[in-house]
Amino acid sequence: FPELNALHPGRIVNQTNGVTPRRWLKMSNRPLADLITKSIGPGWEDDLDRLKGLEKFSDDKGFQGEFDAAKRVNKVALAAWIEAECGVKVSPDALFDVQIKRIHEYKRQLLNILQTVSHYQRIKANPGAAWVPRVKIFGGKSAPGYAVAKEIIHLINDVAAVINADTEVGDLLKVV
Repeated sequence: FPELNALHPGRIVNQTNGVTPRRWLKMSNRPLADLITKSIGPGWEDDLDRLKGLEKFSDDKGFQGEFDAAKRVNKVALAAWIEAECGVKVSPDALFDVQIKRIHEYKRQLLNILQTVSHYQRIKANPGAAWVPRVKIFGGKSAPGYAVAKEIIHLINDVAAVINADTEVGDLLKVV
């Protein structure tokens, strides 16, 4: 916003919520944080530029295998949490498509669930095709009086009930 800053110098102030991205990564994704530390050494949590040191591992098959293993640990944990909390069994081998944010008409949850319905219909029309198994994960809340957002939430839950109960689709598509 250079033009706005020129008009009102000092008005734009960069603030975080108090947790730096690197500290958040270290706390929330221990397997990946450990791999980063093993690869570029400790101290990256205090210096974002140090993560550039990972570039040299982009073609390293050993690093890629460890990265995949770290990702797998988290997907298995998320799949277990989804089953325990939502009662939906999902495969950790599926592609996880996640949209978590406050529910609004303009934040594309409606487009996302309509795309999910379209994907479901394509699977039903051609169940033998080489579909990539997919888990669509929606999360968010709406303001108490926001009627349209509540209807979007109802639609997501109704679509999930139909898709998740369809044995023909099975693990090719799940909605949580």
